[in-house]
Amino acid sequence: MAQTTPRSARPRDAAATRRAILDSALVAFSRSGFDGTGTREIAGNAGVDPRLITRYFGSKEGLFTEVVAELFRTPLIGASGTNRTAARNSLTAESGDPDPMLLILRSAANPQAAEIMRERLETSSQRQLAEQLPGDDATARAALLLSMCTGVRMFRSVIGDTAFTHADVDRLATYLERALDAVAAGDSEQDRTSPR
Repeated sequence: MAQTTPRSARPRDAAATRRAILDSALVAFSRSGFDGTGTREIAGNAGVDPRLITRYFGSKEGLFTEVVAELFRTPLIGASGTNRTAARNSLTAESGDPDPMLLILRSAANPQAAEIMRERLETSSQRQLAEQLPGDDATARAALLLSMCTGVRMFRSVIGDTAFTHADVDRLATYLERALDAVAAGDSEQDRTSPR
């Protein structure tokens, strides 16, 4: 009787398995949002058993929390004088995977996902940005800067506003950079004493 050879199993490596799940989830949540993404899909694309999501992340919500932490680890925007890149990215970045801006937009309708994102933004990206900003209202101005870039991305990439289709990106980037820099700079002492 012929002996069957067992299929070669994936070597056990907890760190690699966890990373594969996280990478798959980054793409899936960016593309379909929290509600449109299932754990079976994430596990399938990672090449793992769906039960491993529970083992490594506790739940879909726990996995989403890790994804959000991963995406917002790098600041999305800088302080005054450093916003040329943020302006150009808002106007030119393709909707690839993973995309933090699209993850925000596509997941915000779910209250639990919105709470996870709000908490992460307020305790990482927004706080880091606020710490770089001079003057009063730094936290509110940091939130304004992030929302300006997100809004531009939404109009361009999600809604597909045709005003962006044939526009001169360099000119628009200059306008947006000026607006971002103005919010980032805040009111200087000279601004407060100048006649309006």
